[in-house]
Amino acid sequence: MDDLPARSLADPELAARAAAPRLRASWHRSQDYGVPPDEVIPVFTGSPDTGSLLYECAHRVLTDLQATIANEPVSLMVADSEGLVLARLGDDRDIRRSLDRVHLAPGFTYSERNAGTNGLGLSLADRAPSLVRAGDHYVTDLRGYTCAAAPVLEPLTGQLAGSINLTTWSESSSELLLGLAQTAASATSALMLVRAGGRTVRPAPRGEVFSVVRGSAAGDDVGDPCASAGWRSALDEAAGAVAAGRVLTVLGEPGAGKATLAALARRRVAARQRLLHARAPEGGDVAAWLELWTPELRDPGTCVIVSGLPHLPAWAAGDLARTLAAARRAGRPQPFVLSAPEFAALPDPLARLADAVVEVPPLRARAEDVLPLAGLFARQERHRAVALTPRAARALTGCPWPGNVRQLRRVVRDAAARADVVDVHHLAPEVLDGGSRPLSRLERLERDEIVRCLTEPGTTMTRVAEELGIGRATLYRKIAQYKIAVPKAG
Repeated sequence: MDDLPARSLADPELAARAAAPRLRASWHRSQDYGVPPDEVIPVFTGSPDTGSLLYECAHRVLTDLQATIANEPVSLMVADSEGLVLARLGDDRDIRRSLDRVHLAPGFTYSERNAGTNGLGLSLADRAPSLVRAGDHYVTDLRGYTCAAAPVLEPLTGQLAGSINLTTWSESSSELLLGLAQTAASATSALMLVRAGGRTVRPAPRGEVFSVVRGSAAGDDVGDPCASAGWRSALDEAAGAVAAGRVLTVLGEPGAGKATLAALARRRVAARQRLLHARAPEGGDVAAWLELWTPELRDPGTCVIVSGLPHLPAWAAGDLARTLAAARRAGRPQPFVLSAPEFAALPDPLARLADAVVEVPPLRARAEDVLPLAGLFARQERHRAVALTPRAARALTGCPWPGNVRQLRRVVRDAAARADVVDVHHLAPEVLDGGSRPLSRLERLERDEIVRCLTEPGTTMTRVAEELGIGRATLYRKIAQYKIAVPKAG
């Protein structure tokens, strides 16, 4: 407590509340950010974007909620994932004017970094429902309010989209306020799902800790199959950083092979070292996940590749950063490697640990790696070599692979499980789809049926049109619409 602002020590009730782990961590972050303790410094970005799906759906939900609490002194807000307030609803003139004075209004940013500990900012930092009462606020200007906020998740990806925030006077606060915020956030996410085409939500993966038995992408004794210049350059750079005793951070798109590259780099320096891969959960018990693997950092023969870091709540990122900093080894390879999609996605306490940053090129920039990887994945599935026809090979190398190596592995394993010689019609329709926009469920069904007919051996455009029950002109239009490219035979 001695490093909290002095005012907290003079108020026993405030000191007790500030000692709560999440609030205490938030106050520490507010201090580190240099937030003034006595006033909110406005950060205005101009008129917010009101054309987003988040705004559209949250505004509808909050309008309905406002109608049910029309006589209550509550202001209802939606903010994006950076804390930018997009909209504020509420008929109470007094609280509206009061919030204007502290700049809790559309166009202003209310993240922890800008406004210190507050309900909206804390819900985004910790990705969890948050109730910040009166004196829990870091800035004295905000102590007249109680704020309840809940994060809104993107329904198709599970990523943080923003936050729903309900603010009222501190003397009229109620636990019910947090329940309303959570209900509104859930309803917003559900409405976003419906308006995004009704596709199912990808379940958020749970945190994992597993051993990396070998450093190859294939997981067997064949070594590293990737020979592209981009991959080899990144691997050389990563291995050099490890050998120099620097904290390595590997960046790259999901599925590009960040953990594989980190494992290979470590193997170059210490071939017999035990490797663990700890992937943070997108939800659930983060504390239990940390307790499961952080003791391994004390083992001099173990290195942990830590990924999923952008999903960590702020308190966990701070705890982990302190644990990793204490485990650093002077003049020797470090006992951990960090991994993230991009450097800006790393929580600040962890980003400060990074000594060396290496980026893994996406698979679309490493076309020469596609067929060697495909051969290995097919052999993994069938436990023997599986041949690819020239058409299948051209289709694989021509695909942009938005899901990177992870997508390639899934496609090849599925094809190899169904054929001794993989031809183009054994491949998933997505391989031949050159489009970039997401498709609705009905569009995917239509595209898949067109691809199925087009890839049947010996077929013709006339026969495909007849089988689909459409004219040739319509078929050509659909092929162009979905950017379907079927390699020619020969």
